[in-house]
Amino acid sequence: MIVPNKALSIRAPWWWFILHGGKDIENRDWSTNYRGSVLIHASKWWRTIEVLEAMSWGYPLAQRHCGRRFTAEDDIRPYGGCIVGMVDIIGCVSASDSPWFFGDYGFQLANPMAFREPIPCKGALGFFTVPPDVMERVRAQVGGNRP
Repeated sequence: MIVPNKALSIRAPWWWFILHGGKDIENRDWSTNYRGSVLIHASKWWRTIEVLEAMSWGYPLAQRHCGRRFTAEDDIRPYGGCIVGMVDIIGCVSASDSPWFFGDYGFQLANPMAFREPIPCKGALGFFTVPPDVMERVRAQVGGNRP
């Protein structure tokens, strides 16, 4: 498996919904031509009211997909500031029938893979290059090679 060295920082609870809850669109106010695998960085950002609003909206969709109960405090918050998985970006659209779409642009996602262990990493805006020491830990966990 080829492991990307690019990551995208995503706020809670949206990153969890991508990896575990069937979220097939990542909403952004900018478009991208990037296609391929990208590491998912769980943002450290946390504003309780906004996370709870997002959970109340997305929880029913995610629970139908994953079939289990989960909480923001136990299943999401502890992973902020870590690489938590990867996903393929297969397109970028300005309209979609997906119930997850509500932005100006939606990165179409496929093949989410949650990591067994979160890997601490400082995030950044947009797509960012993951430092070599973090990539060593990512490759060790995934068992892949760098592109």
